[in-house]
Amino acid sequence: MPDDLDLRKLRYFVAVAEELSFIRAAERLHIAQPVLTRQIKALERELGVKLFVRSTRGTVLTPPGVGFVDEARVILRSATAAQRRVRQAARGGSQLTIGFMPGILPTATVRALRERFPDLRVEVVRTSWDDQVAMVLDGRIDASFVRFPADGRGLTVIPLYTEPRVVVLPVTHPLAARGSVRLADLVMLDLLQQPEAIPEWWEASAARRRTPRPAGPQPSRVWTVEEKLEMVAGERGVVILPESTAQFYTRPDVTYRSVDDLPPNQVALAYEANRNSVELRAIEEIVHEQYLRPARS
Repeated sequence: MPDDLDLRKLRYFVAVAEELSFIRAAERLHIAQPVLTRQIKALERELGVKLFVRSTRGTVLTPPGVGFVDEARVILRSATAAQRRVRQAARGGSQLTIGFMPGILPTATVRALRERFPDLRVEVVRTSWDDQVAMVLDGRIDASFVRFPADGRGLTVIPLYTEPRVVVLPVTHPLAARGSVRLADLVMLDLLQQPEAIPEWWEASAARRRTPRPAGPQPSRVWTVEEKLEMVAGERGVVILPESTAQFYTRPDVTYRSVDDLPPNQVALAYEANRNSVELRAIEEIVHEQYLRPARS
Protein backbone atom coordinates (compact mmCIF):
# COMPACT_ATOMS: atom_id res chain seq x y z
CA MET A 1 0.00 0.00 0.00
CA PRO A 2 1.50 3.38 -0.92
CA ASP A 3 2.71 5.62 1.91
CA ASP A 4 0.74 8.61 0.58
CA LEU A 5 -2.64 6.90 0.23
CA ASP A 6 -5.14 9.61 -0.71
CA LEU A 7 -8.13 9.89 1.62
CA ARG A 8 -10.18 11.44 -1.17
CA LYS A 9 -9.65 8.39 -3.37
CA LEU A 10 -10.66 6.18 -0.44
CA ARG A 11 -13.91 8.11 -0.06
CA TYR A 12 -14.57 7.70 -3.77
CA PHE A 13 -13.83 3.98 -3.56
CA VAL A 14 -16.18 3.45 -0.59
CA ALA A 15 -18.96 5.37 -2.33
CA VAL A 16 -18.71 3.18 -5.45
CA ALA A 17 -18.45 0.03 -3.30
CA GLU A 18 -21.65 0.95 -1.44
CA GLU A 19 -23.61 2.09 -4.49
CA LEU A 20 -22.19 -0.50 -6.92
CA SER A 21 -22.77 2.14 -9.56
CA PHE A 22 -20.38 4.81 -10.80
CA ILE A 23 -23.34 6.97 -11.82
CA ARG A 24 -25.02 6.89 -8.39
CA ALA A 25 -21.69 7.26 -6.59
CA ALA A 26 -20.81 10.32 -8.67
CA GLU A 27 -24.18 11.88 -7.87
CA ARG A 28 -23.69 11.13 -4.18
CA LEU A 29 -20.20 12.69 -4.23
CA HIS A 30 -21.34 15.66 -6.36
CA ILE A 31 -18.61 15.10 -8.95
CA ALA A 32 -18.62 14.22 -12.65
CA GLN A 33 -18.61 10.51 -13.46
CA PRO A 34 -15.45 10.68 -15.64
CA VAL A 35 -13.59 12.29 -12.73
CA LEU A 36 -14.70 9.49 -10.41
CA THR A 37 -13.67 6.85 -12.95
CA ARG A 38 -10.20 8.38 -13.32
CA GLN A 39 -9.71 8.55 -9.56
CA ILE A 40 -10.70 4.90 -9.08
CA LYS A 41 -8.34 3.82 -11.86
CA ALA A 42 -5.55 5.86 -10.22
CA LEU A 43 -6.24 4.13 -6.89
CA GLU A 44 -6.12 0.72 -8.57
CA ARG A 45 -2.75 1.59 -10.11
CA GLU A 46 -1.40 2.73 -6.74
CA LEU A 47 -2.59 -0.45 -5.03
CA GLY A 48 -1.64 -2.71 -7.90
CA VAL A 49 -5.00 -4.50 -7.88
CA LYS A 50 -8.30 -4.36 -9.72
CA LEU A 51 -11.06 -3.20 -7.34
CA PHE A 52 -14.13 -3.31 -9.59
CA VAL A 53 -15.39 -5.18 -12.63
CA ARG A 54 -17.77 -3.18 -14.83
CA SER A 55 -20.03 -4.78 -17.40
CA THR A 56 -23.41 -4.24 -19.03
CA ARG A 57 -24.92 -6.05 -16.03
CA GLY A 58 -23.51 -3.55 -13.54
CA THR A 59 -20.53 -2.95 -11.26
CA VAL A 60 -19.22 -5.58 -8.85
CA LEU A 61 -16.33 -5.65 -6.41
CA THR A 62 -13.44 -7.99 -7.11
CA PRO A 63 -12.23 -10.22 -4.22
CA PRO A 64 -9.43 -7.72 -3.40
CA GLY A 65 -12.02 -4.94 -3.54
CA VAL A 66 -14.29 -6.76 -1.10
CA GLY A 67 -11.39 -7.18 1.30
CA PHE A 68 -10.39 -3.54 1.00
CA VAL A 69 -13.79 -2.00 1.80
CA ASP A 70 -13.59 -2.46 5.58
CA GLU A 71 -9.95 -1.35 5.62
CA ALA A 72 -10.85 1.83 3.75
CA ARG A 73 -13.75 2.57 6.11
CA VAL A 74 -11.48 2.15 9.15
CA ILE A 75 -8.91 4.57 7.69
CA LEU A 76 -11.59 7.14 6.87
CA ARG A 77 -13.19 6.87 10.30
CA SER A 78 -9.82 7.25 12.03
CA ALA A 79 -9.04 10.33 9.95
CA THR A 80 -12.43 11.84 10.74
CA ALA A 81 -12.02 11.12 14.45
CA ALA A 82 -8.57 12.73 14.50
CA GLN A 83 -9.95 15.84 12.79
CA ARG A 84 -12.75 16.12 15.36
CA ARG A 85 -10.33 15.81 18.29
CA VAL A 86 -7.95 18.41 16.85
CA ARG A 87 -10.80 20.88 16.29
CA GLN A 88 -12.08 20.28 19.80
CA ALA A 89 -8.62 20.94 21.24
CA ALA A 90 -8.37 24.13 19.19
CA ARG A 91 -11.65 25.40 20.66
CA GLY A 92 -10.18 24.98 24.13
CA GLY A 93 -11.64 23.32 27.17
CA SER A 94 -11.89 19.65 28.01
CA GLN A 95 -14.86 17.60 26.83
CA LEU A 96 -15.72 13.91 26.69
CA THR A 97 -18.80 12.30 25.15
CA ILE A 98 -20.27 9.01 26.39
CA GLY A 99 -22.75 7.01 24.35
CA PHE A 100 -25.37 4.60 25.60
CA MET A 101 -27.89 2.20 24.13
CA PRO A 102 -31.59 2.32 25.09
CA GLY A 103 -32.21 0.75 28.50
CA ILE A 104 -28.67 1.45 29.77
CA LEU A 105 -28.30 4.22 32.35
CA PRO A 106 -24.87 5.88 32.23
CA THR A 107 -25.74 8.33 35.03
CA ALA A 108 -23.59 6.80 37.77
CA THR A 109 -20.55 6.56 35.50
CA VAL A 110 -20.96 10.14 34.31
CA ARG A 111 -21.36 11.38 37.89
CA ALA A 112 -18.22 9.55 39.03
CA LEU A 113 -16.27 10.91 36.08
CA ARG A 114 -17.33 14.48 36.86
CA GLU A 115 -16.28 14.00 40.48
CA ARG A 116 -12.79 12.99 39.35
CA PHE A 117 -12.51 15.78 36.77
CA PRO A 118 -14.54 18.81 37.95
CA ASP A 119 -13.44 20.87 34.93
CA LEU A 120 -14.34 18.16 32.42
CA ARG A 121 -17.52 18.73 30.41
CA VAL A 122 -19.20 15.35 29.98
CA GLU A 123 -21.90 14.94 27.34
CA VAL A 124 -24.11 11.89 26.74
CA VAL A 125 -25.51 10.67 23.40
CA ARG A 126 -28.12 7.98 22.83
CA THR A 127 -27.07 5.49 20.16
CA SER A 128 -28.80 2.72 18.25
CA TRP A 129 -27.78 -0.80 17.27
CA ASP A 130 -27.04 0.49 13.79
CA ASP A 131 -24.58 3.27 14.79
CA GLN A 132 -23.25 2.37 18.24
CA VAL A 133 -19.85 1.25 16.90
CA ALA A 134 -19.56 3.74 14.03
CA MET A 135 -20.01 6.71 16.37
CA VAL A 136 -17.05 5.56 18.47
CA LEU A 137 -14.81 4.86 15.50
CA ASP A 138 -15.47 8.18 13.77
CA GLY A 139 -14.93 10.23 16.90
CA ARG A 140 -18.45 11.44 17.60
CA ILE A 141 -18.31 9.52 20.89
CA ASP A 142 -15.24 8.95 23.07
CA ALA A 143 -16.54 5.87 24.91
CA SER A 144 -19.86 4.08 24.73
CA PHE A 145 -21.97 1.49 26.50
CA VAL A 146 -22.72 -0.95 23.65
CA ARG A 147 -24.89 -4.00 23.27
CA PHE A 148 -23.81 -7.12 21.45
CA PRO A 149 -23.81 -8.34 18.76
CA ALA A 150 -21.34 -5.61 17.80
CA ASP A 151 -18.28 -5.53 15.58
CA GLY A 152 -15.37 -5.06 17.97
CA ARG A 153 -12.69 -4.48 15.33
CA GLY A 154 -10.72 -1.34 16.12
CA LEU A 155 -12.17 -1.14 19.62
CA THR A 156 -11.10 -1.86 23.16
CA VAL A 157 -14.09 -3.73 24.58
CA ILE A 158 -14.70 -4.34 28.31
CA PRO A 159 -17.62 -6.75 28.98
CA LEU A 160 -19.64 -5.50 31.96
CA TYR A 161 -22.78 -7.56 32.51
CA THR A 162 -25.52 -9.54 30.79
CA GLU A 163 -29.29 -9.30 30.92
CA PRO A 164 -32.16 -11.40 29.57
CA ARG A 165 -33.71 -10.68 26.20
CA VAL A 166 -37.47 -10.71 25.79
CA VAL A 167 -39.96 -10.74 22.93
CA VAL A 168 -42.39 -7.84 22.69
CA LEU A 169 -45.89 -8.87 21.58
CA PRO A 170 -49.26 -7.19 21.09
CA VAL A 171 -51.32 -7.70 24.24
CA THR A 172 -53.91 -9.45 22.05
CA HIS A 173 -51.47 -12.08 20.73
CA PRO A 174 -52.12 -15.68 21.90
CA LEU A 175 -48.50 -16.01 23.11
CA ALA A 176 -49.10 -13.13 25.52
CA ALA A 177 -51.14 -15.54 27.66
CA ARG A 178 -48.02 -17.61 28.39
CA GLY A 179 -45.49 -16.96 31.13
CA SER A 180 -42.60 -17.47 28.72
CA VAL A 181 -41.97 -18.66 25.16
CA ARG A 182 -39.32 -20.39 23.10
CA LEU A 183 -37.74 -19.43 19.78
CA ALA A 184 -39.70 -22.18 18.05
CA ASP A 185 -42.90 -20.37 19.05
CA LEU A 186 -41.74 -17.17 17.36
CA VAL A 187 -40.05 -18.09 14.11
CA MET A 188 -43.22 -18.04 12.01
CA LEU A 189 -43.84 -14.43 13.07
CA ASP A 190 -42.40 -11.36 11.33
CA LEU A 191 -39.34 -10.02 13.13
CA LEU A 192 -39.03 -6.23 12.80
CA GLN A 193 -35.24 -6.22 13.10
CA GLN A 194 -32.14 -6.70 11.01
CA PRO A 195 -30.83 -10.29 10.79
CA GLU A 196 -27.48 -9.31 12.30
CA ALA A 197 -29.18 -8.00 15.46
CA ILE A 198 -30.82 -11.32 16.40
CA PRO A 199 -28.79 -14.09 14.71
CA GLU A 200 -30.29 -16.82 16.93
CA TRP A 201 -33.81 -16.01 15.72
CA TRP A 202 -32.78 -16.26 12.07
CA GLU A 203 -30.97 -19.55 12.64
CA ALA A 204 -34.05 -21.02 14.30
CA SER A 205 -36.25 -19.55 11.58
CA ALA A 206 -34.13 -21.06 8.81
CA ALA A 207 -34.29 -24.48 10.45
CA ARG A 208 -38.06 -24.27 10.85
CA ARG A 209 -38.91 -22.75 7.47
CA ARG A 210 -35.97 -24.29 5.58
CA THR A 211 -35.26 -20.90 4.08
CA PRO A 212 -31.90 -19.11 4.09
CA ARG A 213 -31.20 -16.18 6.35
CA PRO A 214 -31.89 -12.92 4.45
CA ALA A 215 -28.86 -11.39 2.76
CA GLY A 216 -28.07 -7.82 3.78
CA PRO A 217 -29.95 -5.61 6.24
CA GLN A 218 -33.59 -6.48 6.76
CA PRO A 219 -35.70 -4.39 6.93
CA SER A 220 -34.23 -1.91 4.45
CA ARG A 221 -34.43 0.96 6.94
CA VAL A 222 -33.53 1.13 10.61
CA TRP A 223 -36.44 1.77 12.95
CA THR A 224 -36.16 3.35 16.38
CA VAL A 225 -37.38 1.46 19.45
CA GLU A 226 -40.45 3.70 19.54
CA GLU A 227 -41.28 2.93 15.90
CA LYS A 228 -40.79 -0.80 16.42
CA LEU A 229 -43.17 -0.81 19.39
CA GLU A 230 -45.75 1.12 17.39
CA MET A 231 -45.55 -1.54 14.70
CA VAL A 232 -45.85 -4.33 17.28
CA ALA A 233 -48.96 -2.65 18.71
CA GLY A 234 -50.33 -2.53 15.16
CA GLU A 235 -49.78 -6.32 14.88
CA ARG A 236 -47.25 -6.01 12.08
CA GLY A 237 -44.64 -8.19 13.81
CA VAL A 238 -42.59 -8.66 16.97
CA VAL A 239 -39.25 -7.43 18.30
CA ILE A 240 -36.60 -8.87 20.58
CA LEU A 241 -35.28 -6.41 23.17
CA PRO A 242 -33.09 -6.52 26.28
CA GLU A 243 -35.36 -6.69 29.32
CA SER A 244 -34.32 -3.26 30.63
CA THR A 245 -35.20 -1.66 27.30
CA ALA A 246 -38.63 -3.31 27.25
CA GLN A 247 -39.27 -2.13 30.82
CA PHE A 248 -38.19 1.43 29.97
CA TYR A 249 -40.60 1.64 27.02
CA THR A 250 -43.67 0.26 28.81
CA ARG A 251 -46.98 0.94 27.03
CA PRO A 252 -50.47 -0.55 27.54
CA ASP A 253 -50.97 -2.11 24.11
CA VAL A 254 -47.83 -4.30 24.09
CA THR A 255 -46.35 -6.76 26.53
CA TYR A 256 -43.14 -8.75 26.77
CA ARG A 257 -42.34 -12.35 27.63
CA SER A 258 -39.03 -14.04 28.41
CA VAL A 259 -37.60 -16.34 25.74
CA ASP A 260 -36.30 -19.44 27.52
CA ASP A 261 -33.74 -20.56 24.92
CA LEU A 262 -32.45 -17.12 23.88
CA PRO A 263 -29.01 -16.28 25.33
CA PRO A 264 -28.74 -13.08 27.38
CA ASN A 265 -27.61 -9.77 25.94
CA GLN A 266 -24.01 -8.68 26.64
CA VAL A 267 -23.39 -5.07 27.65
CA ALA A 268 -19.87 -3.68 27.33
CA LEU A 269 -17.89 -0.46 27.42
CA ALA A 270 -16.09 0.31 24.16
CA TYR A 271 -13.66 2.95 22.97
CA GLU A 272 -11.24 3.28 20.07
CA ALA A 273 -8.37 0.83 20.49
CA ASN A 274 -5.54 3.22 19.62
CA ARG A 275 -6.66 5.91 22.07
CA ASN A 276 -5.12 6.36 25.49
CA SER A 277 -5.99 9.25 27.78
CA VAL A 278 -6.32 9.96 31.47
CA GLU A 279 -10.09 10.29 31.09
CA LEU A 280 -10.49 6.95 29.28
CA ARG A 281 -8.37 5.17 31.88
CA ALA A 282 -10.56 6.75 34.56
CA ILE A 283 -13.72 5.46 32.85
CA GLU A 284 -12.20 1.96 32.83
CA GLU A 285 -11.49 2.19 36.56
CA ILE A 286 -14.99 3.50 37.26
CA VAL A 287 -16.83 0.77 35.36
CA HIS A 288 -14.64 -1.90 36.96
CA GLU A 289 -15.64 -0.51 40.37
CA GLN A 290 -19.32 -0.25 39.43
CA TYR A 291 -19.87 -3.46 37.47
CA LEU A 292 -17.00 -5.90 37.87
CA ARG A 293 -15.67 -5.70 41.43
CA PRO A 294 -17.28 -8.36 43.67
CA ALA A 295 -19.71 -6.91 46.17
CA ARG A 296 -18.26 -6.56 49.63
CA SER A 297 -19.94 -8.66 52.28
